Amino acid sequence: MSYTVNCSILLTELPLLERPAAAKAAGFDKVEFWWPFAEAVPADADVDRFVAALDDAGVALTGLNFLAGDMPAGDRGLVSWTGREAEFRDNVDVVAGIGQATGCRHFNALYGNRLESSTPAAQDELAVENLVAAAKGVERIDGTVLLEPVSGTPAYPLKTAADALGVIDRVAAAGAGNVKLLADFYHLAVNGDDVAAVIEAHAANFGHIQIADNPGRGAPGTGGLPLGEWVTRSRELGYTGPVGLEYKAARDDAFAWLIRQPA
Repeated sequence: MSYTVNCSILLTELPLLERPAAAKAAGFDKVEFWWPFAEAVPADADVDRFVAALDDAGVALTGLNFLAGDMPAGDRGLVSWTGREAEFRDNVDVVAGIGQATGCRHFNALYGNRLESSTPAAQDELAVENLVAAAKGVERIDGTVLLEPVSGTPAYPLKTAADALGVIDRVAAAGAGNVKLLADFYHLAVNGDDVAAVIEAHAANFGHIQIADNPGRGAPGTGGLPLGEWVTRSRELGYTGPVGLEYKAARDDAFAWLIRQPA
């Protein structure tokens, strides 16, 4: 099984740049991150340090988020955020540059919350424009933009796989075919989606899978979701990418649930 450790939600007891090495020490050679900087266009030296931390640890970066705003404060993306268009477009160039430097080819663009200062129609129109721009921006490195349903934030409008796939269809009609569904089984399950049916219909075209158990968004086995069965079925139906470990757990026992394969 090919796992990739989300170092923005796991290993958080450590400074961010020490987490790739900690993931490697725990037995993994792939990692993913939310946007690891405070701004859309960080200083070149900060980007260089991030890339060097990956190289020094000997891990591959398999996924990276675009800037999503202030996540701890409740922001969930800039894709549909009217008034921050230029910031998002500037971020696309940096994301593509990091992808070029690291070999990362999958980039998660969080849609953004509904705003009192705008209308859903205006936000949705902007979202298509921004997703096309993001898709074109990473196309030159053979990159894929991911679109994710999210739970726990009522103002975030993409709750189900169908919600996200509808947007993806509109983006494809606008000329960008490299936008795919990020199937986070935890978010889909919490939002009441029929995860098994989503897998049957769409697994072969998933852009990425992430997992956590429910309740609590903890490690697999701490809740009641049939994560192993869902991942196995997704692979049977054609999903070939890594599975993102995006759950909450203390560093000391974050990976105790894993059955290690013999060397």
